[in-house]
Amino acid sequence: MKKKLTFLLPVILTLVVLLSGCSTKVPKYNAKQKLGPQINYTITGIDAGAGIMASTQTALSKYGLTQNNWQLQTSSTAAMTSTLDKAIKHKQPIVITGWQPHWMFTKYPIKFLKDPKQVYGKTESIHTIVRKGLQKEQPQAYQMLDRFNWTPAEMSQVMMQINNGKDPQKAAQEWIKANPSKVRTWTQGIRKVAGKPTIKLTYVAWDSEIASTNVVAEVLRSLGYNVTTQAMEMQPMWASIATNVADAQVAAWLPTTSAKYYHDYQGKFVDLGPNLKGARVGLAVPKYMTNINSIEDLKNK
Repeated sequence: MKKKLTFLLPVILTLVVLLSGCSTKVPKYNAKQKLGPQINYTITGIDAGAGIMASTQTALSKYGLTQNNWQLQTSSTAAMTSTLDKAIKHKQPIVITGWQPHWMFTKYPIKFLKDPKQVYGKTESIHTIVRKGLQKEQPQAYQMLDRFNWTPAEMSQVMMQINNGKDPQKAAQEWIKANPSKVRTWTQGIRKVAGKPTIKLTYVAWDSEIASTNVVAEVLRSLGYNVTTQAMEMQPMWASIATNVADAQVAAWLPTTSAKYYHDYQGKFVDLGPNLKGARVGLAVPKYMTNINSIEDLKNK
């Protein structure tokens, strides 16, 4: 037994040293050093199917970042915001795929990077998309969805509640109760339906879309509908409307983020227009990275 322990001791010590090395914290952001090596030339992204990920791949190419070893890391919204949280707590460098409205722009000191090549476009709107035939079959639901609109500030109120741990349905119910005049603009004159017909809403599981979908679902329930919701990746979400598997989605970022799917399924859905204006997508960094203000700075600084 002693011989075995003597033999294993060096191996154990080696493992301890290796594990200790792996747990070393990433250094704080150093403005005097090039950014790329500090973050392994990596942009922290979200789900692979998200439109912002495709736009970021285009940005890497158009800004000459691909040739300089820059890469986009796929994760999820939750993983990205968790990584952002840790980086900001320790003042570490990070570049993320960001969009607004989103609670992270309220909670954290972050800023969008300028996009002189306009890869991400200017401001976007979020549109309501419904299946063909909905207006004839469920006119009350169609009318409410057609009227639905709110501001980034209003959406952020719901998002912050959800981020603070409140159940999304409960957060939506409380917002509706606190904003009766706003909700009345969506429902006034619409009679309640009988028999609890089902309306299915699909959405991308982004914080903004979780907020809007839950608010819309609660308002439709108040009109007598049995509402079901289902989270999907972006492409299946669009397909669900185009194939009449679902009735509506309020998560179409246009004209850039959802451009591919809007084009792919053109003619197979009805676009009711913007339900929110002033949305924006792009790359973002913490404000303490004061010398990184443009995407071009990723390559040059």
